[in-house]
Amino acid sequence: MVVIIVAALPLGIWLFLLLFWGNFWRADCRLDNSQVLSHYPRVCAVVPARNEAEAIATSLTSLLNQDYAGEFSIVLVDDNSSDRTSEIALETAASLGKSDRLKIITGKPLALGWKGKLWAMHQGIESVHQAIYPDYWLFTDADIQHDSNNLTQLVTKAEIEDLDLVSLMVLLRCQSFWEKILIPAFVFFFQKLYPFAWVNNPHKSMAAAAGGCILISNQALTSIGGIARIKDALIDDCTLAQAVKSSGKNIWLGLSETTISLRGYDNLKVIWDTIARTAYTQLNYSPLLLIGTVIGMIIVYLIAPIGTIWGLITRNWLVFSTCAVTWLLMIWAYLPTIKLYKIAWTWAGLLPAIAFLYLLMTIDSAVKYYQGQGGAWKGRTYD
Repeated sequence: MVVIIVAALPLGIWLFLLLFWGNFWRADCRLDNSQVLSHYPRVCAVVPARNEAEAIATSLTSLLNQDYAGEFSIVLVDDNSSDRTSEIALETAASLGKSDRLKIITGKPLALGWKGKLWAMHQGIESVHQAIYPDYWLFTDADIQHDSNNLTQLVTKAEIEDLDLVSLMVLLRCQSFWEKILIPAFVFFFQKLYPFAWVNNPHKSMAAAAGGCILISNQALTSIGGIARIKDALIDDCTLAQAVKSSGKNIWLGLSETTISLRGYDNLKVIWDTIARTAYTQLNYSPLLLIGTVIGMIIVYLIAPIGTIWGLITRNWLVFSTCAVTWLLMIWAYLPTIKLYKIAWTWAGLLPAIAFLYLLMTIDSAVKYYQGQGGAWKGRTYD
């Protein structure tokens, strides 16, 4: 009886998730490009860049070539790069004949109490004269290749639906073996943690954003106290979204198939370090939440495949069928995200093993935190 209860528990959880957890698994929150505005407001993009020589030309070209009918300018903040990030950016703008649209500033040394990216963004905003502040800010990473209509779609969404923050989870690179194993799952887990339908519901308190592409109104940013409000946040995107939504503003988060990340994750270590950088932060550095997460991940993702194999070996067909159905529901939930990333559906069957890897990354994140190595990114380690 105990074995049957243990086998049935994850089945009940997955039925609950599929039916009552914000339809997170559908992966269907997308921008609509069918509407047109009579007037397009002024937008300024702020691009923090630290050692982005490899991607900056492609990323900046996609920004400079935006098919946007309104006034659009770009501020690139060179965050103490040791490579040719600034030089390549200047050359790129000049080659397109759009140097007048780009402003490059050299970032100051990291200020006490700030996280590096946020400090760079703050300097970029401050470099724009207050008298000509834009109607919207576009916060985007220096490794994002924007679809030519991306800005138009973001602004149209914000204007028509009275949104103060519109964010896109850009399409992450998914080419190498480890990317196919782990990247779609990252997006799946993010959607499960923050169901987009609930994030986009003004009557729900849940808030989230994706830092690679955020459009925010100047009014909303000013009302929360600017970037300084979240200056020490390691998970800056979701913290910003929470600050905006809790102030009574409306936000929206969706997925993109055409605006993509250029950053490659060719081996397990790169992805591992990226996840471990903030996983324990997501748990508020709580040992109790870490223990709960370990137990929860085992129940939700690992009991089903283990029970399926055990039931088959022992010919306990009730356990076998219960766990097999749970595993199939898990695969079913993962398929829309797999489809988004255009990889074979068979990868969905590996979700339990993938979840186990993410569990190990989360544990490693906690270990690094207690070793004083938490939040390490591009040569910086934060307390």
